[in-house]
Amino acid sequence: MATATMTPPFKADQVGSLLRPANLLAARERRKRGELSALELRQLEDQAIRDVVAMQEAIGLQSITDGEFRRGLWHMDFVCDFANVQQAPGIPIKFHSDEGEIEWAPPGVKITGKLARPHPIFVDDFRFLKAITTATPKITIPSPSVLHFRGGRKAIDAAAYPDMEEFYADLARVYREEIRDLGDAGCRYLQVDEVNMAFLCDPNLREFARSLGEDPGRLPHTYARLLNDATAARHPDMAVCMHLCRGNARSHWVAAGGYDPVAEVLFSEFNVNGYFLEYDSSRAGDFSPLRFVPKGKTIVLGLVTTKTGTLEKKDDIKRRIDEASKFVPIEQLALSPQCGFASNAEGNALTIDQEKAKLALIVEVSREVWG
Repeated sequence: MATATMTPPFKADQVGSLLRPANLLAARERRKRGELSALELRQLEDQAIRDVVAMQEAIGLQSITDGEFRRGLWHMDFVCDFANVQQAPGIPIKFHSDEGEIEWAPPGVKITGKLARPHPIFVDDFRFLKAITTATPKITIPSPSVLHFRGGRKAIDAAAYPDMEEFYADLARVYREEIRDLGDAGCRYLQVDEVNMAFLCDPNLREFARSLGEDPGRLPHTYARLLNDATAARHPDMAVCMHLCRGNARSHWVAAGGYDPVAEVLFSEFNVNGYFLEYDSSRAGDFSPLRFVPKGKTIVLGLVTTKTGTLEKKDDIKRRIDEASKFVPIEQLALSPQCGFASNAEGNALTIDQEKAKLALIVEVSREVWG
């Protein structure tokens, strides 16, 4: 039996977004109608976060998040706080589920001038979280690649950035500024949500990249260099992990395909401590790409789905952990949900009680496997 770890990523971990309570969703609607002040909404968020932190601690999780309760979408509340990043109309995308398809156009972004960070973005949110937990507070941020992949060169102002290398340099710089301030505030566990590396596992989305004039074979190298530059000045004790997601909205997904097209770059070129990988269904492929994982990096297996409330069986999870251990030593493995429970405020189609049961199952299985 491998032993539990005291540093992140933990043997029982989580991706981070959690289902919002009904009163918080109602408060957000009241705020939109002008019936609630920003301060009143923040106070309600504070209490909801205290409650969800207590829930995570009671379950026995070592990594604690604020559930992303202050966000409307997993990425937009962050990236649109940079100067000259504007929300743009999204491209309609087909999201899939076992019950059928929906078409949704997640908002896009466009770069209208030189990037800057006029003020800290999630630093105060992190300070609040750190003050109310005795476990390890984790902050989640979107990968810098989200400011490139969906729009490509056309979404980036050519007058401000005639050379894309200048764009990538500025993008890494504004991320470094935020990550430095998070570190100074005491953050020692940072998760970078990276959907685009997972999208590049899907043949259809590789074609989409080509339609933007990009080479899907080169993009993983570009994004590795970008993220390494963005996190280069992190505190020496800060663990940085990547979460790869194939889309998560209202229990639907976008992409499918195993990790084979990106595995070598993913595990060798990204300077991170661990990877949260979707492995809840056959659309994520098999475990064979894990053969590229080097010593010293942790794979957090997302074997518990957040798309439905049906609770997985412990023996099935243990069997799959055993299968994965044929490609990477079991001491380098951990367990989590495959995604967040609420990448947008509306959340996935399950109840808070079902969410809690899944998180508790992860803690229970991890203790039985790793001690």
